[in-house]
Amino acid sequence: MNFLNNEPSAEDAMWPRASSWLKPASGNSQKADLGLFGVPAHQTSISATNAHLTPAAIRKALKRFSTFHWTTGVDVSQLSFLDFGDIAEPDSTEGELRTSNLAAKLASECGLSIGLGGDNSVTFAIARGALNPIATAGLITFDAHHDLRDGVSNGSPVRRLIDEAGLDPSRIVQIGIADFSNSPQYAKRAKDLGIHVIPRSALRGKDSAKIVAEAVAIAGAGGGKIHVDFDVDVCDRSVVPACPAAAPGGISADEFRQFCFAVGTHQQVTSVDITEIDASADSSDGRTVRLGALAILELAAGRLSNGSRRPESL
Repeated sequence: MNFLNNEPSAEDAMWPRASSWLKPASGNSQKADLGLFGVPAHQTSISATNAHLTPAAIRKALKRFSTFHWTTGVDVSQLSFLDFGDIAEPDSTEGELRTSNLAAKLASECGLSIGLGGDNSVTFAIARGALNPIATAGLITFDAHHDLRDGVSNGSPVRRLIDEAGLDPSRIVQIGIADFSNSPQYAKRAKDLGIHVIPRSALRGKDSAKIVAEAVAIAGAGGGKIHVDFDVDVCDRSVVPACPAAAPGGISADEFRQFCFAVGTHQQVTSVDITEIDASADSSDGRTVRLGALAILELAAGRLSNGSRRPESL
């Protein structure tokens, strides 16, 4: 298969594509192991972005990959995977409500729901709907930023979840917070709220599974649901050129994939989002969008390798 061309080469019956695993949701029965939906928000972004183009781009990028996770020997196509389409006008108040309603629906019908941004503002509406009851729920963010700004933007979803949705800040864990990407005022706000921060500097040389387990123990104390926000600008800018706020020195693409896999192994994680990719700003090799597609596959592999379903021996 030639991945240097714009499109993959001819079909091979022995090499099924991940894109064929994703099925449109239709009919009366819409329960699935995994549920996907797009939230193409971009109008309130602090940095100009065409992130509304990204859900479609990530779906298309799934065609680049298979469903086989070589390391664990699992084939994620054993899991059912339904696509519930995109939210219309997600930046509006009505669009946020539609997002929350769909997130709530998928939280009851799918083992793991995956929301594709759009910018990071979508985390508010997705988590608000998916985390019920929110009083006992938790949030984990992989992000270079605290996202505790006032107002409504891609810099405010964490603050809005606390102030508007009632999320307990002591159940929030922020992983990958970067140097020179936050102000002292917002760092103090995070500290005063009791948010647990694991900065980028603390990730070096640490096992991703142990870091995620620590975060789950805090966010999921008492057994509540957990939403995980994957803001892809937590990664090094060289691997995510389509993330407007990514800086040099973030985590590698491999580290990001390991974190996605580790998150997938935890059954308390019932919803995630993947945000802050501007498909129109990607490099010619599409590396950022492809990383977004691989995040989905790693989450699925983690869920299958450590869930109630077990793969058949190869």
